Amino acid sequence: MTEDDARLTVEIQRINAEYARRDLEIDTDLYAPWQPAEILAVSERQRTAALILKRAGKFPVRGDRCLEIGYGKLGWLGSLISWGLCDSDLYGIELDGKKACVAKEALKGASLEVGNAADLPWEDNYFRFVIASTVFSSILDERVRNLIAKEMDRVLAPGGVIIWYDIAINNYKNKNIKRISKKDLEAMFPNFDRRIQPITLAPPIARRIATWSWPLATVLSSVPFLRSHLLAVLIKR
Repeated sequence: MTEDDARLTVEIQRINAEYARRDLEIDTDLYAPWQPAEILAVSERQRTAALILKRAGKFPVRGDRCLEIGYGKLGWLGSLISWGLCDSDLYGIELDGKKACVAKEALKGASLEVGNAADLPWEDNYFRFVIASTVFSSILDERVRNLIAKEMDRVLAPGGVIIWYDIAINNYKNKNIKRISKKDLEAMFPNFDRRIQPITLAPPIARRIATWSWPLATVLSSVPFLRSHLLAVLIKR
């Protein structure tokens, strides 16, 4: 076993243990689709990503193969369907087999795999789009992060796009996640043109305000220092 294999094994075990802890300790309603804070965050990141892609001349069209790293129970794949793609255009890799079963049931025509993203089962330059949403912040080992970034680069065709969304501010209450900075993105994806912007009203604020006043929540979400995430469109040279 190589050093990279050993580090990957340890990190996968840690992540799976954290998944199990969250399943036991966190109310499933916290991220439910009817929660106002969740509606606010999802709608904002979808709208912002769509606008950036359109302005860059990179909005996906039917027939573009799109891969999501860590698609969970559905991830961004449902958004891609709403953007006009077919389920046969959609691919994914997910570590958690239970979550993967939910997505597979919803998108029967998609090619959704269970496995780790450091060893993607697709050939070089296969995809036009690769999506990674709140994935890398769950990976604490920098070497494992770089292995996955390298695989994403490998399977993405020149001129292809990575859609990236992740936390930019550490949560001192949760040591099992680690923020991703602009410098981190630049280091992991050096051969890409980058369009990066802060986004998403910090969840503790959003959960309090969006339930009480939707207009106020939308105003606060436009305040830069209250934003907790980064959304990036990375275009491969």
